Amino acid sequence: MRGPRPLGVVIKLGTSSIVDEKTHEPLLSILTSIVETAVKLRKDGHKVIIVSSGAIGVGLRRMDVEKRPKHLSKLQALAAIGQCRLMSLWDSLFAHLRQPIAQILLTRSDIADRSRYLNAQRTINELLDMGVIPIVNENDTLAVSEIKFGDNDTLSAITAAMVHADLLFLMTDVDCLYDKNPRTHPDAHPIEVVEDIGSLVADVSTAGSSLGTGGMSTKIVAARLATSAGVTTVITRSSNPGNIVKIVKHIQASRSPPSLATKANQAPETDTTQQEHHQTTESLLNASSSPFPSSPSAADRTLTSTPTPSLPPNNNNKIPLHTRFLPSPHPVRDRYFWILHGLRPHGTLYIDQGAYRALVGKAGLLPVGVVDVEGVFAQQEAVRLCVVDKKRKRTKREGGEGEEEEEQLWQGEAVEVGRALTNYSSGEIARIKGKQSVEVEGILGYADSEYVAHRESISFFAAVRDSRPVTPVTPAREVVEGRGIGGYEGEGAVLL
Repeated sequence: MRGPRPLGVVIKLGTSSIVDEKTHEPLLSILTSIVETAVKLRKDGHKVIIVSSGAIGVGLRRMDVEKRPKHLSKLQALAAIGQCRLMSLWDSLFAHLRQPIAQILLTRSDIADRSRYLNAQRTINELLDMGVIPIVNENDTLAVSEIKFGDNDTLSAITAAMVHADLLFLMTDVDCLYDKNPRTHPDAHPIEVVEDIGSLVADVSTAGSSLGTGGMSTKIVAARLATSAGVTTVITRSSNPGNIVKIVKHIQASRSPPSLATKANQAPETDTTQQEHHQTTESLLNASSSPFPSSPSAADRTLTSTPTPSLPPNNNNKIPLHTRFLPSPHPVRDRYFWILHGLRPHGTLYIDQGAYRALVGKAGLLPVGVVDVEGVFAQQEAVRLCVVDKKRKRTKREGGEGEEEEEQLWQGEAVEVGRALTNYSSGEIARIKGKQSVEVEGILGYADSEYVAHRESISFFAAVRDSRPVTPVTPAREVVEGRGIGGYEGEGAVLL
């Protein structure tokens, strides 16, 4: 009988888990335990990635600086100093157990550029195949936005999605999520399993440390990103890293398959399933403007304390307290995840209901379906897609001869449903919106495409993500086959 299949595991550590908040000394007991845990997972057959913050914190100790400075140039300099020391520390600890490691430094521009994104994906997968543990960090020396308002929680979620990981551990200073702050409310209840993150009601008042940039709210955002890509996400206490091994074994032994393998990994969707999802997308526009709507079946779930399936009674098998976010049964991956979460939108396209239904039916976005355009963007830049209702009024022709119908933009609330890469700039789309495709050349003097956006360049949030094309159109592009660390066979990555 086969044992549980090996998993891809990403472990995210914040600065407060690596250095002392006051003295900035490395927390060697936690770091040593993390190293032992990672090596134990490797010996069990799992593939492990560590996303490690701490460069600035280590730099503060090296330069005997008491407080984190506010000036960007000083933060970047401390990051450059601390990153060397941090990797040296990791390497010396892993060397005792003869475990090779590698450094991967990423910036948001690396994620936004499709070729660099794919190169990072291939490099990490190759390292894992070689038995190496990659240690990923954002390049604080160059990443201006991260130092100002970013966090490594998001980076860990994007990394987990990039390599098709099975599990993402977000290590923090509490055991799990609670419905109320346990420090001020003794009656607070732990939240053990979250099936519908859109309906989650939890206390997120725990802020990040004085050295870090994250907090509990950023972990919820990271969990949303990771679960949307089919990655089970776990929040647990960083001071007990050995709990990771117990939780992994518990999840493997659990009788709830959705907590590990999503439907996309197991079997293709049936026509009936797609029809049910299409009905859900219709309810999205009628019921809520949220890009992450709750499914009807999840609306009645109680999330304050959902028990986790238990193992046979055994003191050695006692499951550490943690919160587990179950992955989406219909994950978005590869190019479609990258369009949704790897790119910053530069503008907004407002489309009508007819265009939206055509996109769900796997058609491209035609100019006639565009109601309005907002922002300034160039060709092949990302934009938000929002569905609106057209507004019409009747005006009389001069001379009072009859009436003609005049289209007046849109009315009501716009519902954001996804993102797209456009074939035309904002100025060009403003001129051709609402027009038939045959009119484009006469208006612009040229027609690069009959579509404002091709269907393979459109990705939907939540309930509409099952409508992506089954076989993306890839003429004149290089297709690179890839396998994720969780054993998921990708459709092929399209190099733009």
